[in-house]
Order: sequence, then C-alpha cells, then structure tokens
Amino acid sequence: MVSGFVTLIIFILVLGGMIFVHELGHFIAARWAKVEVEEFGFGLPSYKLATLFTWQGTEFTLHALPLGGFIRPKGENDPTVPGGLASANPWKRLVVLFAGPLMNLITAVIVFSFLIASEGIPVPGSIKIDSVSENSPAQAADIQSGDILLAINGEKVIEVQAAIDIIQANLDKPVELLIDRNGEEVTVIATPLSSRMKSEGALGVGLGYPTRPATFVESVGGGFAITGLQAATIVYLPVALIQGVIAPEDARFIGFKGIFDMFDVAVEEDVTSRQEVAAAQTSGAATNTRPTNWTLNLIGVLSISLGVLNLFPIPALDGGRILFTLPEILFHKRIPAQWENAVNGIAMLLLITLMLFVNVMDFVNPAQIPIP
Repeated sequence: MVSGFVTLIIFILVLGGMIFVHELGHFIAARWAKVEVEEFGFGLPSYKLATLFTWQGTEFTLHALPLGGFIRPKGENDPTVPGGLASANPWKRLVVLFAGPLMNLITAVIVFSFLIASEGIPVPGSIKIDSVSENSPAQAADIQSGDILLAINGEKVIEVQAAIDIIQANLDKPVELLIDRNGEEVTVIATPLSSRMKSEGALGVGLGYPTRPATFVESVGGGFAITGLQAATIVYLPVALIQGVIAPEDARFIGFKGIFDMFDVAVEEDVTSRQEVAAAQTSGAATNTRPTNWTLNLIGVLSISLGVLNLFPIPALDGGRILFTLPEILFHKRIPAQWENAVNGIAMLLLITLMLFVNVMDFVNPAQIPIP
C-alpha cells in the first residue's frame, strides 16, 4: 500500500514539472525573440523566498508555493515599453505564446515514445490479460496477469471490444473462459457482476494485446501519433458534448483533488505490479507479467491536456492572447492594448472563479476514477 504522502510528493513534482516546462518554453522563445525577461520564478507567483541568481538580466527566484514556475517578461502588457513582449513584432509574440503549450506537447511525445519503446507494439490476433483487480471475480476465478484469453463460452475472441461485449451480455451469469497460460490451455469459470462500478469492470480485468519489440522509428512515430490523437480528442470534446455523443458527467472538469486521486490510483497500481513481478522473480516462478506504467501514461495525458487547453481561444490563456495577435498579422491593425488587457483581466477572474468551483466540486461530488 502506497502512503498518501508519497503520492502527494509525486503529484507536486509532476504537476509542478509540467508547469515549469511550460514556462521554460515561453522563456526560451522570449530569449530567441530578444524579449527581455525580468524574472523566472520557481513556484507559483507568491511570497518570494530568495533570489537564486541573475543571468543576462533575468532574476531567477524561489517562491513559497512549490508548484511549477512563471516568467515575467518586460512590458508584458504595455506596448510602449521598448524591448518588452507587448512591443515585439506580432510574429515573435506568436512564437513566444505558442512555445509554452508546444513544450507540453513535446513532453507528451517523449513520454509516449518511451512507453512504446519499453512496452512494445501491440499485436492484434489474441487478447492478453494485462491486470487483475483485487477482490474481483477474475481474481476469485484464479485468472492471472499474462494469461492469453482464447475464447468466452466457446466463442473465439481476438478483439478486445468483442470480448468486452460478450462479458457485458452475460452479467451475473457464469461464463467459461478458455485461456492459454504459459503454453497450457486452462478453462476457468467466472461471473461478471453488474453490481460492480463501471470504473471497476464487471470482471475486474484489464484487457490488451500481446506485444513485440518496437524500433526507434516506431516508438517516436507512435509517440507523435498518440499525442496527436489525444489532442484531437480534447479539441473534439466540446463538439461531442453539444452533439450528445458524450454525457456531461463523463466529461466533467476535475481540479487538484481529482488529479491527485488519479495519481493515487496510478501509483498504487504501478507499485503493486512491480511488487508482484519482484515476488515472482524471487520465487523463480514463470510469469508473463510486466510492471504497469500508469503513472507515466497519466503524465503524458496531462501534458497533452495542459498544452491543448492553453491553446483554446480563451482570453487570459495563451490561445486567447494568440487570438489578439491575429488581426495585427492578417490586417496590420492592432487591437488597442487597453481593450486586450481589460478582456484578459475579466477572463482571468472568471477562470479563477471556475477553478474554485471545480476544486470545491471535487470534494462535494468526487469524480469516479477508473481503476486500471
């Protein structure tokens, strides 16, 4: 059992790291654009604990809230300040604004490329039991991680969704599962339960495909593909809600507590899987089980979310500020700075209010966190 303190440390390091990488992207782009950066802060803007050092006019500081970082470009909102961000060429402002989200997306590509390289490429044609939940019908039936699922009730299965459909069609009924365990065919009887939460799964198993080693090109290409697909899904989400494809309760925002709960589940699963593998290796037992990497996968997903959501054309976010640069680029006419600052200021207050509401709802009505 992983203590909440360990999860909290991981949560702070990961979330802070993603924010820091985002701000680092803005900083690097600002330096490239010859925009002066007055401060690069470690931690959220709050009480300044210390000035660490000064480099080429930028003061690197340490703040009391240890979550991420921020940069303070010179003349960020005042185009009359020479050498500042607001007075820079609109194309340079565009690059500086886009660089933060881009760094988050690059982080996701690296994470998913690493996961593909370590876990391999799925090979369709058979179904592998990736995980078995504690106190589940699958565990009671002695189904084990690494088993290959061959058939359900005599019906051969080679696709994960087809297997799920058969299980869901037989809720509260015993089903016969034919599995391949280390080259030996074994038949087990398990009863998928309708009483189990959707997030737990009726049987309590994670299904996937066997894998083969991935080449470097496949790993990197897969990292880009997964990142692109996840980003497109986030962009499509508002449309899906309007069309009724996704229920509102399945697409709710979550705050810090909700994210912490996701890390709690992921870290627990990763630690448990590593303990099981270590125990099997110590005892000399044969096993096809490999440690899970749910925490890394979550880091990749959250990096994509941070990058894409910041590019949404919402005032006060990077995407909203980018939107204000477009008239200057397309029509060579700039929106008055006082208008832009007023809109961004109001939008920031609304975003803070929304964040407070979302974080309160995390306690009032906690989101169901899917168990891997």
